[in-house]
Amino acid sequence: MASSTTKPIFTPPSTTTSSSSSSQPPTRSSLLSFFRNTASTPISLKLAHSHSSSHSHPSFRSLSIKNATKTVESAETSPVSRVGGKDTINSQETKPTILVSEKLGEAGLELLRDFGDVDCSYDLSQEDLCKKIASCDALIVRSGTKVTRQVFEAAKGKLKVVGRAGVGIDNVDLQAATEFGCLVVNAPTANTVAAAEHGIALLASMARNVAQADASMKAGQWQRNKFVGVSLVGKTLAVMGFGKVGSEVARRAKGLGMEVITHDPYAPADRARAIGVEVVSFDQAISTADFISLHMPLTPATKKVFNDDSFAKVKKGVRIINVARGGVIDEDALVRALDSGKVAQAALDVFTEEPSPEDTKLVQHERVTVTPHLGASTKEAQEGVAIEIAEAVVGALKGELAATAVNAPMVPAEVLSELAPYVVLAERLGRLAVQLVAGGSGIKSAKVVYKSARDPDDLDTRLLRAMITKGIIEPISDSFINLVNADFTAKKKGLRISEERVVVDASPELPIFSIQVQLSNVDSKFGSAVSGGGDISIEGKVKNGIPHLTQVGSFSVDVSLEGNIILCRQVDQPGMIGQVGNILGEQNVNVSFMSVGRTVRRRNAIMAIGVDEEPSLESLKEIGEVPAIEEFVFLKL
Repeated sequence: MASSTTKPIFTPPSTTTSSSSSSQPPTRSSLLSFFRNTASTPISLKLAHSHSSSHSHPSFRSLSIKNATKTVESAETSPVSRVGGKDTINSQETKPTILVSEKLGEAGLELLRDFGDVDCSYDLSQEDLCKKIASCDALIVRSGTKVTRQVFEAAKGKLKVVGRAGVGIDNVDLQAATEFGCLVVNAPTANTVAAAEHGIALLASMARNVAQADASMKAGQWQRNKFVGVSLVGKTLAVMGFGKVGSEVARRAKGLGMEVITHDPYAPADRARAIGVEVVSFDQAISTADFISLHMPLTPATKKVFNDDSFAKVKKGVRIINVARGGVIDEDALVRALDSGKVAQAALDVFTEEPSPEDTKLVQHERVTVTPHLGASTKEAQEGVAIEIAEAVVGALKGELAATAVNAPMVPAEVLSELAPYVVLAERLGRLAVQLVAGGSGIKSAKVVYKSARDPDDLDTRLLRAMITKGIIEPISDSFINLVNADFTAKKKGLRISEERVVVDASPELPIFSIQVQLSNVDSKFGSAVSGGGDISIEGKVKNGIPHLTQVGSFSVDVSLEGNIILCRQVDQPGMIGQVGNILGEQNVNVSFMSVGRTVRRRNAIMAIGVDEEPSLESLKEIGEVPAIEEFVFLKL
């Protein structure tokens, strides 16, 4: 630990460099936007890459801050923004490049063109996609483009966001995206109704042999007796997967007079019961249903889940509808079940291979109704999906964390809004804590303590944990770190982060009273930051929407976490504020906040000083030479 009798001087870092070609550093206002509770301004959680630069002190790297903020600045007042570790000027010359590899509605394309340079290149091979992606900031796909690990490797860190225009993301390698810090967003709501309606359309047309009868009549035949169907009223429909589409199918089937059951290991039973649907086991669902409608994603657990064994358990004469993913059905097994009569009919909109070869037994089977992946193919859905994914991609490129992100901590929009200022606090506490660690100390464990008046079960801290993780590992990592890959990188570096929630007597209207970050088994370059338990400990609160540092070790302070901070341990005596203030003033360094905390009068005290500019090395040396100052540290946010 740093001795209380020494005056260690923390060498200030040189100005952080950026990978941008612009010679001008980002403006302070563009990097430090704080929350204002105005209904007209949307919440935007900043989610940007970062890269470190070398500094004169071997144990310290300083990185530009990526805020989680509610931005209140317009493009005119904030010409510089951070995207992917680059200073992006809002001009035509620095527009991001957005590659659209599959057809997208014109309304979505217009939104994209207003923000960036749009390259619509369809039917790309994997090789061509890998060549193009190296110059792209964003990629928008539907279900046909495979975004593999090779694609992310070829992007070399430039790709910031992949947008999937639709619900399923099985064609995107999420693990690789996370490792490379690329956000993946989808459009899960716009085509929900369209997909559900198509499922019901296939259900009804299959039951009444509509497609077969139509083909027969157009061939000049009149075969009323051949195409006798079955009624839907009173029949049992098993909805396999009770997500957005599955639940909409269930509602419509209830309206047709069907009995509806569902199997979904993640479906809340109370939500299903609210619309008159019973949640049952997989075997019970398939063995009692007259109709089975598939609405599960394609995962390793669901791949070919309908196989010979499954079909052996179904009720003889069952009818199957699939508007989800072709891979959940073993297509050869389905053909065998159709041939044996175990499965009476099937109506399929999706296939293992798309486009499906026209000569396959399944497509040509006389008791199978097929459509070419039309689930989302309505004018309204196509426009809605295009707009939804375009907004999500543009938001991500602006640094916002979309509510549709699939590889970042997911929390509801109302929770995002409530926690927004605490997200800023969380990252900055992590960033401060790691800068207090003496060079050579490996950080292996951290503890986060949330104090709140709310019940622990009523406090979602996943986003806060991710931001604290980001704040801790970003200044000591050579990797591009953002909210997406923070947890992955922490695990890779052997950093274990635990959480504790403490109920305190405070206003329950505030989600969090304070956040405390503790680093264990490390040496501190500022001895006063060490608590009685031997850990580096700092604590902060949100006041009027602004994050504040309120505790350092056992000392109470109160300084806004804005700009940079100087912490001094001193003898508690008159004139100290003036001496330090004069030194900074002579160097034209503006003091934004100053706070003094002490344990005993006229003994030791900690002075916390917020400064807008970065003091020179000479200024810091001069502060260290003040006789009453025992130790100090300069911390860069």
